[in-house]
Amino acid sequence: MYEPKDFSHLLGLEGFSETLLKNHFTLYQGYVTNTNKLSDLLRELLAADRTATPEFAETKRRFGWEFNGLRLHELYFSNLSKTPKSLDADSPLAKQIIKDFGTIQDWEKDFKATASLRGIGWVILTYDPIAQKTFNVWINEHDVGHLTGCLPLLVIDVFEHAFMLDYGLKRADYIAAFFRAIDWGSVQGRLK
Repeated sequence: MYEPKDFSHLLGLEGFSETLLKNHFTLYQGYVTNTNKLSDLLRELLAADRTATPEFAETKRRFGWEFNGLRLHELYFSNLSKTPKSLDADSPLAKQIIKDFGTIQDWEKDFKATASLRGIGWVILTYDPIAQKTFNVWINEHDVGHLTGCLPLLVIDVFEHAFMLDYGLKRADYIAAFFRAIDWGSVQGRLK
């Protein structure tokens, strides 16, 4: 059983209204609930030897979407803070970003440009431990675009529910508020 994490400590986060955050927390809790429901249903279908049914196939496909929605929201909320920490210029993450993008400013420019793409989804600064390389990746919905084996480091939600209540169509203003709230300590801790 997955339990929803409590992110209420983010209430009062600069640039994010209480209504927007509470709505977003409720949406996240729905992903937790649906992940549990689908997990239970898959066990029931397996026990009933109904794995060759369309119901099993569609439930199996939907499980990944709900589970990724759960995890991406947890990563997103946990890389935000009311007392954000700056990126440590001497950290392994900063050095990796500079190696891969040339400068922190070029990485940020690329990340913000990716987050500004038309459409709904997620943008993730991700790390490939095999090639030892970082990428800014667009994730469509929750389940399309993940780089297999890569570690998500910094996650921004660019679905409308993450910003429209506060920013309308001004996605760039939301992205700017997001950058002011990044807890780089949490992000740097994800790089193993």
